[in-house]
Amino acid sequence: MSKGFDDLLKRVSECSRKKVAVAVAEDEPVLEAIKAAKEQGIADAILVGDEAKIKEVADKLNMDLSGYEVINEPDHIQASLKAVSLVHNGQADMYMKGLIDTKSFLKSVLDKEVGLRTGKPLSHVAVFEVKGVDHLLFLTDVAFMTYPTLEDKKAIIENTVSVCHACGIPNPKVAPIAAVEVVNPKMPCTVEAEALTKMNEDGEITGCIVDGPLSMDMAIDKEAAAHKGGTGRKIAGDADVLLFPDIHAGNLVYKTLTHLCEVKNGCILTGTAAPVILTSRSDTFETKMNSIALAAVVAEAKN
Repeated sequence: MSKGFDDLLKRVSECSRKKVAVAVAEDEPVLEAIKAAKEQGIADAILVGDEAKIKEVADKLNMDLSGYEVINEPDHIQASLKAVSLVHNGQADMYMKGLIDTKSFLKSVLDKEVGLRTGKPLSHVAVFEVKGVDHLLFLTDVAFMTYPTLEDKKAIIENTVSVCHACGIPNPKVAPIAAVEVVNPKMPCTVEAEALTKMNEDGEITGCIVDGPLSMDMAIDKEAAAHKGGTGRKIAGDADVLLFPDIHAGNLVYKTLTHLCEVKNGCILTGTAAPVILTSRSDTFETKMNSIALAAVVAEAKN
């Protein structure tokens, strides 16, 4: 079981060497992470983009491009289609966003001819190692699905549970988060949390334990759960997955953790045929590295 990113990196070292295709690779923070990922044995890369600009950035980073396949395609849209097709055709194991806008990048992911669509809804998973928490926390969805329906939430759980399994967590505890831990008809997210719990009990959602609604303190703090009489719940301060009611709640928690707490984190897009690394310009070098490692572990599980 991976309890932190050091454990995750150890899992990567036990996997076959993976390859990441980068769309519009002339991006300094991304190339810096790609260089480190190769040096640490996490993954190799195929760099697709403007070859002259890629070389210019690589020179700045003292990055020797002789160890990489570089595909020259100055047009951003064409570069993204070429990069994603490498993953679609099995020449690479995961797909990473470079210096291209998110909308165009996602269009390539969903391209009917060369993309990575599966027919399932796409969702985002952020994996956190938080100081003081003795296991990884999986936050979803904090960046992609805005106002998920009940069916969307079921798909988000299924997408996230597959990531948990890849990280060595065989039966993750999934907490649909709300402001309260009781069902209130005036609070629709609590009604949906109860419905998701019932789906899990009825075998419609498998591979995990779902218990909701749960307030945040009852989901992640055992002492708070005991004080609030939650010791009889299936989840009592020991949730692995925090399922948020909408993107606002998820994104606020994500940014609070990243800016105010001592954490390590990595993120991927799921529901795709292969892991998609969709990091933000503001994400740290370490976050980009961790995201590549997380994608490598998920890619291994898909083999």
